[in-house]
Amino acid sequence: MSSREIRNLPAELAHYQQRVIIASLVVVVMLALLGLRAFWLQVWRGSDLRAQAENNSVTWVPTVPLRGNILDRQGTVLASNYSAYTLEITPGETADLKATLETLGSLISIDEREKRRFLQRVRDARRFESITLKTMLTDAEIAKLAAHNYRLPGVHVQARLFRRYPLGPTASHALGYIAKINAREKMAMQDWPDTDQANYRGTQYIGKLGIEQQYEHLLHGRSGFERVETASNGQPLRTLDATAAVAGPDITLNLDIGLQQTIEQAYGDRRGAAVAMNPHTGEVLALVSMPTFDPNLFVEGIDQVTWDELNLSPDRPLFNRVLRGTYPPGSTYKPFMGLLALASGKRTADTRINDPGYWMLGNHRFRSHGDHGLGLVDLHNSIVHSSNVYYYTLAFELGVDAIHDFMKPLSFGQLTGIDLPNEGTGLLPNRAWKSKAFRNPQQQQWFEGETVSLGIGQGYNNFTMLQLATATSAIANGGYRVTPRVLKSVQGQTSAQPEPIALGLNADHLQKVRDAMADVARRGTSAGVFAGAPYTSAGKTGTAQAVGVRQNQRYNAARLAESQRDHSLYVAFAPVENPQVVVAVIVENAGFGAAHAAPIARKVFDYWLTRAGQPNHKGR
Repeated sequence: MSSREIRNLPAELAHYQQRVIIASLVVVVMLALLGLRAFWLQVWRGSDLRAQAENNSVTWVPTVPLRGNILDRQGTVLASNYSAYTLEITPGETADLKATLETLGSLISIDEREKRRFLQRVRDARRFESITLKTMLTDAEIAKLAAHNYRLPGVHVQARLFRRYPLGPTASHALGYIAKINAREKMAMQDWPDTDQANYRGTQYIGKLGIEQQYEHLLHGRSGFERVETASNGQPLRTLDATAAVAGPDITLNLDIGLQQTIEQAYGDRRGAAVAMNPHTGEVLALVSMPTFDPNLFVEGIDQVTWDELNLSPDRPLFNRVLRGTYPPGSTYKPFMGLLALASGKRTADTRINDPGYWMLGNHRFRSHGDHGLGLVDLHNSIVHSSNVYYYTLAFELGVDAIHDFMKPLSFGQLTGIDLPNEGTGLLPNRAWKSKAFRNPQQQQWFEGETVSLGIGQGYNNFTMLQLATATSAIANGGYRVTPRVLKSVQGQTSAQPEPIALGLNADHLQKVRDAMADVARRGTSAGVFAGAPYTSAGKTGTAQAVGVRQNQRYNAARLAESQRDHSLYVAFAPVENPQVVVAVIVENAGFGAAHAAPIARKVFDYWLTRAGQPNHKGR
């Protein structure tokens, strides 16, 4: 080593030592920072971070409760649940969805409706949402899918619970259906209490229409929850604890499904609505809207083609005629007008009015059905032989507001309070209504001729069959308004029924109207229908115009399109001595009330009072 190198050695050593010291300081500082960080994480924030770590590894998983069954009054199952294996596809996990569908189609049978429904739901779903393609797989189909699982990425076989309506279209408008919760319903749930929102976590389905919607809060049950420990990849490791789901209770309806089917079959291909009730309690024994639809179509989502077939059909099978269908009552209104005649003092039971077959108001001719006169008629014969003139003159003398005020408590133009959603109010007109219903001041004025038409159940009068059945119950039960009730019991515990409301009707007046209605079935307009019946009944036929007929024209059904023909109506109760059932029936565009509506009422009474032709019925 040269002398020069020796002289430079101390300087280099000092420089090296300086670098070591700096590096050591850096290491010390870094270790101090790490120590402080560790102290801050483990001591200062230890409890908070431990809780977060636990939450990161523990997941709360909701468990969906079993939905309650729906039974009729005899115990017949109308809605139930079943478990089945389903074929599901997660589109985001498949490389080629079209090719996957073709492969699946070569392995198992997939019909066009299932495929349409699946593709429709794919368009509306999130990419990694599992979508059902086919339900109720057979063991053979499951085995085939398992054997080819390696070449079907994104395809899964899952065990699921499904809602089933064993009787298909029977009573569908009363039952409603369940279907997947839509965006509007999800928004509405945000306003629910927290406990109710939590009850629907994990739930995909909710009741739509009918009993399924009305008693959703019962049928759904209470969701359970599992606290599950998961691995870093999200796979469950073990269940730490759980709160079991509580199944929804079974509910029993007042409906008698045998009676329901009897009425539905009696309609055949005709459209219409019918209600059968216990006039003393309001128990709804049958609630018929024709045509019906199969609620099973909606459970897993209905495809567009099937939806269009139902929604665009001129027969409107999705329209609930019994709850929302409103019609002029025609001559079925006359017994109630007869009660008003006696209550108002405008008529006595013996007052006789000449019926020449028409009545003139100014230059306008109000005609009787068939343009034939009945001569002198009193209250009794005006109902038995359905005199129009008797009620033209009565309505004119009373005025629209007096008619409105008497009919309103009977339920006309009002909600009956039935325990089903979306009930329609109908229309019971008066002067105040018309002044608000029209913008044109000339149209707001009430005209005397409009009052005349109300007397025979025409004009602005529009009511539901539910309202007619409720009002007829008041005649049958001695003057009480009952509230129609579909629910009978919950899990075997009888449901409270609303108390009847006394209407203050005169007992003698009611008896006179009942006697006249009984004679309608004995020797009046429906006598032929009830000939030979082993019970007594009381009723009133009605024929309501679907379109108006000019003064110089005669009604001729053969010259009119079917949709323009008169409606056929009938209201009745039986037996007369102790009424057990009341019925209101309309058959759309079927003509005279005795021709089509009254025979349906006869079938109701035969079934309920004699069980004729019902060998398999279990009895009330």
